[in-house]
Amino acid sequence: MYTPPLRALIDELGRLPGIGPKSAQRIAFHLLKVPIEDALRLSDAIVSVKERTTLCARCFNVAEGGELCDVCADDRREATTLCVVEDPRDIVAVERTQQFRGRYHALQGALNPLEGIGPEQLRIKELLVRIEEEGITEVILCTNPNLEGEATAMYLARLLNPFGVTVTRIASGLPVGGDLEYADELTLGRALEGRRLVEP
Repeated sequence: MYTPPLRALIDELGRLPGIGPKSAQRIAFHLLKVPIEDALRLSDAIVSVKERTTLCARCFNVAEGGELCDVCADDRREATTLCVVEDPRDIVAVERTQQFRGRYHALQGALNPLEGIGPEQLRIKELLVRIEEEGITEVILCTNPNLEGEATAMYLARLLNPFGVTVTRIASGLPVGGDLEYADELTLGRALEGRRLVEP
């Protein structure tokens, strides 16, 4: 029915998150219709992002070529306040609010025992090292307001208690079960402003 190259393209597109078999088929046929220059631009962009984009050595945000990310490289950022997020996409969401001028730490996920994600799979050890070495005075737990995000925040609050830092959690205003990535700037900004102490 499909040529082998077309079948391979549909299969690869179908492996992307949020792309089902029908969407993969539509995208593949769309790519067949566009000029080859457009398809090559897409191909070049994918190869380029894989070759040139890495994780920041300090905070695990996305960075270019093994360097520090833009936030960590900015000396104007408040170095003693750390906003802990699950994923680099959440950093983009918080930055859109223009309410936070500190630095970030991306855990690269949240605790989820059912999927085999425990503390060892997250960047928690690196977080503890940063708190000791960088003179952090406040840690804002900005994990998603769902079961996994709340469990991660509570775990971190207990873990950080002996360090003597102020541990806060973003305030309500974000829907439970939602993702920071999809929150609007006003809601997320108010949640940051109204953050509260976390009792371990």
